[in-house]
Amino acid sequence: MDLQTLVREVPDFPIPGVLFRDISPILESPPALNFALDRMVDQVDITQIDLIVGIESRGFILGAALGARFGKGFVPLRKAGKLPPPVESLSYALEYGKATLEMRAGHGRVLIVDDVLATGGTLNAGILLCQRAGYEVVGVSVLINLEQLNTLRFKGKAIHAVLHY
Repeated sequence: MDLQTLVREVPDFPIPGVLFRDISPILESPPALNFALDRMVDQVDITQIDLIVGIESRGFILGAALGARFGKGFVPLRKAGKLPPPVESLSYALEYGKATLEMRAGHGRVLIVDDVLATGGTLNAGILLCQRAGYEVVGVSVLINLEQLNTLRFKGKAIHAVLHY
């Protein structure tokens, strides 16, 4: 299945000069979504994963769907102030400012997922926060990697992505 034909390009969104990759058509098609979910775990032994961590907000959709599809729990990694305490938090720099991610402390082997890897700041912070919060990060997977914007690696390897731009 050619998922790239389903990704909608929206120029100048959310700000002028940005080409937004809209995954809504994939989410609207059960066969396409299931195909994408299966490809997201191609490079990980799902039997070695206890929980799926999804990064706010579209990572929630993919992460929860992966958890349901493969019988794994789901842990949300949220923007500051969205989870009830106690939480672990990590602030990090963005190309346009600063942000903070939060999650509940826990344990287990996790796969971190998100929809798009752009500059890598949020995903890198997510990896560090999961480790700080007590989780063992076994893998990282994204639906789309905007390769020209990042050089992020996990355990010495490129971040696994279903689609590359």
